[in-house]
Formats: sequence, structure tokens, C-alpha cells
Amino acid sequence: MDSEYSKNKQLRYDRAYLKMASEWAKLSHCKRKQVGALIVKDRMIISDGYNGTPTGFDNCCEDENGNTHWYVLHAEANAILKVAKSTHNADGATLYITLSPCKECSKLIVQAGIKRVVFYNEYKDQSGVNFLTESGILVEQIDEIG
Repeated sequence: MDSEYSKNKQLRYDRAYLKMASEWAKLSHCKRKQVGALIVKDRMIISDGYNGTPTGFDNCCEDENGNTHWYVLHAEANAILKVAKSTHNADGATLYITLSPCKECSKLIVQAGIKRVVFYNEYKDQSGVNFLTESGILVEQIDEIG
């Protein structure tokens, strides 16, 4: 198969999954930042997540000063933890996320066996992305999801 065709086809899928992740982000109750994530393996969505409080907690993510509560989970952490509770595993999967991962979540990504991360917006601290790259994980930013 033509590699240019394959590249274009992959980009179409990448954009579609990022669009879905951005829709999922809208479910977040966080005011400062809404982030969505999908984990895709063998062309199948095996998990999803958005940033928010743990199950059973009040959905308010920020305190009265607008600071994020320490216990708020990031979207990719929620998606990875959801996989852990399922019959699936993320080994060899792709993570689609609307904001590049922080350094704490990048450790979870490596440990989960995710091999590729595709994101839309860049997080202020790039140490998570640097760690992923150093770990041999393919990291790609898509500037336009259409």
C-alpha cells in the first residue's frame, strides 16, 4: 500500500480521535481547564477519560481561589485507571489527549505500555513529553483537528 496514502489515512483517524477526545473533555466539571483522553488499541477505543475528581467526590475541581484541588485526576490518568479495571490492557495502544501530558502522567503512560501519544494543545511544562520521548514513545502534536 502507498505510504503517503497510509500516512494521510492515519492523520484522518488521529484527527477524528482527537475530536472525540475534545468532546469528552466537555464532560469535565473543571473550570480552569477541560481535558479529554481516549485510548485506542487495534482500531478500537478501549478507554476514555476526562479530568475531574475521583468517583464519589463533589464534582468541584477548584477551590474558592480558583486553584485546582490536589486530588483531581488528569484525563489520561482516568483513562489508564479505567483500563486497569477492565479486561483490556493498554500495551501497544495509542493515547489521544487534548493537552500534552504532565510529568506525573507520563510515568503512568510508560508503565501502562502505551506506545504512541497524540495530542492537540501543549502543556506549559514539557518535561512529561520529554520523558515520553526519552522512553521511546512516539509523541506527535496535531495542530489542527478540523
